[in-house]
Amino acid sequence: MRVGTREFRDLWRHLTLFAGLAVLFLSGALLHPQFLTIGNQRNVLEQVSINGILAVGMTLVILTAGIDLSVGSVLSLCSVVCAMLLMHGSTGEAPGAFSRAHWLGLLAIGVFAALAAYAATCRKSYRWRAATVTAAFLLTTGGVLALTCPWRHNTPPWALGTLGVLVVVPLVGAMMGLINGVIIARTRLQPFIVTLAMMISAVGLAKFVAGHGGQVHSIYMASAGQPGAPPSFAALGEPILNVGQKTLRSGRIQDVKLLPIPGLFMLTVWAAAAVLLHKYPLGRYIYAVGGNEEAARLAGIRVELIKVFVYTVSGLLAGLAAVLFCANYKQGLATAGQMKELDAIAAVVIGGTSLMGGRGSILGTLVGIMIFGYLTNILNLRGVSSEVQDVLKGVIIVGAAILQGGHLLEWLGRMRRARIKLGEPA
Repeated sequence: MRVGTREFRDLWRHLTLFAGLAVLFLSGALLHPQFLTIGNQRNVLEQVSINGILAVGMTLVILTAGIDLSVGSVLSLCSVVCAMLLMHGSTGEAPGAFSRAHWLGLLAIGVFAALAAYAATCRKSYRWRAATVTAAFLLTTGGVLALTCPWRHNTPPWALGTLGVLVVVPLVGAMMGLINGVIIARTRLQPFIVTLAMMISAVGLAKFVAGHGGQVHSIYMASAGQPGAPPSFAALGEPILNVGQKTLRSGRIQDVKLLPIPGLFMLTVWAAAAVLLHKYPLGRYIYAVGGNEEAARLAGIRVELIKVFVYTVSGLLAGLAAVLFCANYKQGLATAGQMKELDAIAAVVIGGTSLMGGRGSILGTLVGIMIFGYLTNILNLRGVSSEVQDVLKGVIIVGAAILQGGHLLEWLGRMRRARIKLGEPA
């Protein structure tokens, strides 16, 4: 294949990605004896899970030639909502009263129930109309019951359980993403400007919902006679898949578990996104919109609807990541997602997705996020300071962009042609 062809570039991109990951993995194994342990590999997967989920939504957005700078702020907002829904009664509200988080959750449920009902009126098929109306009814009823029914008798009024926050909190994130998508699609404003405004607004809304200038809402597990979050919520941050046992220094035997539940969520989201992009027409529409928006519109693709969809999914995944953040760190924080949007964008760029849209893959982003995770893990094991880590990450991002963009190949090609002109052997 000739240097510069799209097929060769794609092959080069995948080879450099996997080669970089392999070199990094082997370097970690040689530099520190604990790198290959099951516990360390589990920690790496757990640490990259939240950024990995955000990167999936970011990949879909960037494939349409867009950008979403608001995912970190939406994660912050949703973490506050999650903590307040779980621990209602610990933030100073009167017993039995709805908090601001509850009203925001009800608003999100109402918005998507209304959208489902509207979609039903646009369907000519009676079967589709009946299915959509049923979905709207179930969404409204289930959401209201989740918000109004305590999960245990010793729970404060209006506190949610694990299933409730897994439904309501991602819907809040999806609502914020929906706002982004509608503004971008209807006004034709640059996604950078719209999502930058949402980034600022979401942080302000998070502080408003949290109250007292953005106070930290801690999450405590319920115990005998003490209300709190259900034990099943704490399990969201625990590992599963027992692969053996080890003896601690105290003599106690502890199970060795391989797969953290946040990592399981991440892998499930990755698999779903890969199937969507490569097995369904909607995935081809996403690539088409990013490749040439005007040609996609002339081909009959509803470009505005595709844009609304990808930004809504990005917000939905930010809400899911917020639930896992709360399960891991046992708190809701108005600055929980600070700078995470840049980590997600960096993983997408390293993974070979073009910021111009229309080119990239979910697999590449997965390798990109794992490269970041292993790099951070190796530097931490070696005791490298956070300042040096940031510098190295910046260098890697630039180097990956050069390799993925094919600039190195173009330079080598020019050198080869120059040598031929000078009469030297190629």
